[in-house]
Amino acid sequence: MARRVPPGIARWVGVSACVWLGFLPAAAAQQVNPGPAYATRAMLEQQLSEKGSGDAARLIRARLDSGDFRPGDRILLLVQGEQELSDTFAVGMATELTLPQVGVVPLAGVLRAELPARLKQALARYLLAPVVEVRCLIRVGIEGEVTHPGFYAIPPETPVMDAMTVAGGLTRDAKFEDVRVERGGIVIMSGRTLETAVRSGRTFDALNLRAGDRIFIPKKGDLERTVRIIAVILTIPISIYAITQIIK
Repeated sequence: MARRVPPGIARWVGVSACVWLGFLPAAAAQQVNPGPAYATRAMLEQQLSEKGSGDAARLIRARLDSGDFRPGDRILLLVQGEQELSDTFAVGMATELTLPQVGVVPLAGVLRAELPARLKQALARYLLAPVVEVRCLIRVGIEGEVTHPGFYAIPPETPVMDAMTVAGGLTRDAKFEDVRVERGGIVIMSGRTLETAVRSGRTFDALNLRAGDRIFIPKKGDLERTVRIIAVILTIPISIYAITQIIK
């Protein structure tokens, strides 16, 4: 009898397989895949100088100070010619990566865009001119009014709307204009600005999101339903009056 794969593992395997498929052609051709276009430190500093203050500025400042990686993040690493180093590795509790033959690689304060250079520098102590390709996966919550709410392992270059599609899409009761992002139980982004950004195809990286963040789509409230019902009721006398005029 076939054993059922738990949904969480199935999601992880599916995402990992897709990312690895992106690696294979480059490895076969002995070429370096430039990888996803993550925000660089210079780009974030420029954005910070333009925004000055507010929620967006606080997210950028936190990202510049502490880096992108959190314990539990997954990093898919491919080192050409090194099978033992070509695998999926988890970021440890001290925000570090432990690699075979290499040991501990600190990642505190490192941005996603800086990760390939950091790993190549660490590997160069043991390998001659290592050819490295890297992909990141962050675990984020997509909850509320989606068909399959839960936590998903998502590449940060994924548009947020695409991730919602992976979660089954919005339900008919979703109030998407009130979508919000929570971090540690605190709302860090919400409302029309976030809705517009998501609909325009902004990615997790572009919105400065990280592992553990929770995207929540609320349900249309009772007040909204009540207003609709009252509106329907108010139209009934008008309809009756119109019918009586026609009969006359």
